[in-house]
Amino acid sequence: MHKPLIAGNWKMHTTIQEGVELVIKLRELLRGMDAVEVVIAPPFTSIYHLHFLVADSPIELAAQDVFWEESGAYTGEISAKMLRDVGCEYVIVGHSERRRYFAETDEDVNRKVMALLKVGLKPIVCVGETLEERERGRTIRIVTGQLKGALRGLGPGGIKDVVVAYEPVWAIGTGRNATPEQAEEVHNTMRELLYEEFGMDAAQDVRIIYGGSVKPDNIDSLMAQPNIDGTLVGGASLKAEDFARIVQFRHV
Repeated sequence: MHKPLIAGNWKMHTTIQEGVELVIKLRELLRGMDAVEVVIAPPFTSIYHLHFLVADSPIELAAQDVFWEESGAYTGEISAKMLRDVGCEYVIVGHSERRRYFAETDEDVNRKVMALLKVGLKPIVCVGETLEERERGRTIRIVTGQLKGALRGLGPGGIKDVVVAYEPVWAIGTGRNATPEQAEEVHNTMRELLYEEFGMDAAQDVRIIYGGSVKPDNIDSLMAQPNIDGTLVGGASLKAEDFARIVQFRHV
């Protein structure tokens, strides 16, 4: 059995003070929580400050992106080493918003995955199809293609620290979400792919989480699916009570 992973992606929200206030609330609401791995991904500007607040709590830190080079003349970019230095454990890569607004490719995501693993950080690799792609019956083709591209060149030893996040683009920030059955179908296919590419241990050990309008009122049914190992939460992670309820999901 995997330890469920519930991650909150704050995106471009919260000042440092707002982030501090949110974490203080979460610390209280999640006190003693050890059955679930809890991760938050605040903006870069807040990570260093929040690192001290989460030190004695069940909350771990993630960054929302990374650049694949170790250092150099890359104005505005942040390296994996820098993120490790401020206390990150995880880093989100390949989010559909990065693909859409910044034209990131599967090759870019792959470079980021490799850079993170090199310094001991754990990538949360996002994959997902658009509404048009789903309606044309291309969901599995798109998702498996993105996953293969992101993990290209990884050996069985490297895959163990990777988390895969299925985020259908049409469900992100829209209020719509894949049904538990739709999400399970895609998760099961990705697990089969992991088995084919990396072997049984990878298929069993890699956590595949779901993202896309995850809320307190749908978390229980999502987590009841056998191949959903957690969630990547957007807007609901900005409300302490909502995010705590998601972390404290109930088995149905």
